[in-house]
Amino acid sequence: MTDLSKLRNFSIIAHIDHGKSTLADRLIQRTGGLTEREMSSQVLDNMDIEKERGITIKAQTVRLDYTAKDGETYVLNLMDTPGHVDFAYEVSRSLAACEGALLVVDAAQGVEAQTLANVYQSIEHDHEIVPVINKVDLPSADPDKVKKEIEDIVGLPADDAVLASAKTGIGIDEVLEAIVTRIPPPKGDRDAPLKAMLVDSWYDPYLGVVILIRVIDGAIKKGQNVKFMAGGTTHLVDRVGAFRPKIEQLPELGPGEIGFITAQIKDISETRVGDTITDVRRPATEALPGFKEVQPVVFCGLFPVDAADFEKLRESISKLRLNDASFSFEMETSAALGFGFRCGFLGLLHLEIIQERLTREYDLDLITTAPSVVYKIHLTKAAGEAEARTIELHNPADMPDPNRIASIEEPWIEATIYVPDEYLGSILKLCQDRRGIQKNLTYVAGRAQLTYELPLNEVVFDFYDRLKSISRGYASFDYHQIGHREGDLVKMSILVNNEPVDALSMIVHRVAAEARGRHMCERLKDLIPRHLFKIPIQAAIGGKVIARETIAALRKDVTAKCYGGDISRKRKLLEKQKEGKKKMREYGSVSIPQEAFIAALRMGEE
Repeated sequence: MTDLSKLRNFSIIAHIDHGKSTLADRLIQRTGGLTEREMSSQVLDNMDIEKERGITIKAQTVRLDYTAKDGETYVLNLMDTPGHVDFAYEVSRSLAACEGALLVVDAAQGVEAQTLANVYQSIEHDHEIVPVINKVDLPSADPDKVKKEIEDIVGLPADDAVLASAKTGIGIDEVLEAIVTRIPPPKGDRDAPLKAMLVDSWYDPYLGVVILIRVIDGAIKKGQNVKFMAGGTTHLVDRVGAFRPKIEQLPELGPGEIGFITAQIKDISETRVGDTITDVRRPATEALPGFKEVQPVVFCGLFPVDAADFEKLRESISKLRLNDASFSFEMETSAALGFGFRCGFLGLLHLEIIQERLTREYDLDLITTAPSVVYKIHLTKAAGEAEARTIELHNPADMPDPNRIASIEEPWIEATIYVPDEYLGSILKLCQDRRGIQKNLTYVAGRAQLTYELPLNEVVFDFYDRLKSISRGYASFDYHQIGHREGDLVKMSILVNNEPVDALSMIVHRVAAEARGRHMCERLKDLIPRHLFKIPIQAAIGGKVIARETIAALRKDVTAKCYGGDISRKRKLLEKQKEGKKKMREYGSVSIPQEAFIAALRMGEE
């Protein structure tokens, strides 16, 4: 049981690649959490994919003991959070469990878009924020300029910001002292009924479901019967502990402490993030406010390349869902691709990470359909209906009959883009091309801050990649949804040999439909192998064809055996061949190879 005044709960927030995980490494090393031999770089990023890409995907917790300059020993609970916009849900949960945050800003790059988003979340939780200017050892570092940016953009006093270099170990003691002196201790009543917040849960093959909790009031110990207030289930706690970062079992967790419990739970769906855990015999009167439900933003279909792998895919997705509660899935079938799943993600990077984890961790070959967003379709009033209905459309193949549609609404986002001045013109053009509406343009410390409203449909394809390539990686991008707006949207179908291919259908704005359709037809012409008959590839909106390409037939020289003789003999053979090809086209089926699907669906990545 730790004295409340000696506890400090804090998270590290920053833009992607500003040095959060490296700073966490140094803090663990400095406080003796791991020995030199046990240490590895980005020790809290325990997935291979996190280390390879240099990004944090899952928020991680570690408990450290630190003896301060005043001679007292403090218990520090550190939460390392992701920096990318797609994992903002992980950040919000971590911040709810803390009283303060270290705001890490790169001394060379300054304040970026995601820094702002995470800081504002932290301010909403009424946190004490300690600015840390990292990478001061770089030749291009300019700490004074960054201090001014923090004051101008974020609105935090930065004259007492800690100057540090996580890589070389400069300023680590000052960071630890700032945590102890500036971040307030948690509040809590040990004698009140148990009230603990369920911050995160994941599946461990040996321990079952591991639950990360933050105790608000009371205490939780081994052998205690606890109740999940929202889930309504009761469980017997069989293990209580903390991560240092190795697992350490503890007799109990008291008020203000962060740790984990296991209770022989096999189904992670019983452990809803944001739930309140209380004692069965002496329950709390009311639950904690919890977190808002996570809303998937981008949808796409995942299909196995080999249809025999469908059961393996079902099992793999279910297992992965245990470790990442922020994506959803439901079964779907496609005439072209067979059985698969329609999955919902928080953004494109999230989609990419889940797809890569399925491929690596579960050894699956997958086809991903074109990403799409959730559209709201207002239908006209049908006979016998009391009022007109509104439906949500996740899959373009399920689009209702155009005659029934009164209007279609698409989701819009408000995007904040930071970009150096020399790339501003190209970025403005990119946003205009994507139907963006400019809201604001200001200059802060020699960089432009752009605010644009954009349709999410235009962003999910290749907007982020284009933004990075235009600005040579210097632009930063953050967004939040601002609701649905009506748009002139149409369903574009791709027909191969007059047969619609449902996996390639997409919803596009009428203005962009022709260019997108022509591009898709050209790609498919190169990708589909030639058959013995001519194959038309068409892009169509309803019954109107807007683009067409034709794959020429493979020719067999039927006149080769005619040497000399009358021309009518040759003509007869050619006519016979022509009739045969006509018949073939009517009855022949076109086999589209899986590689063609994969390449065509990657169209937006070029």
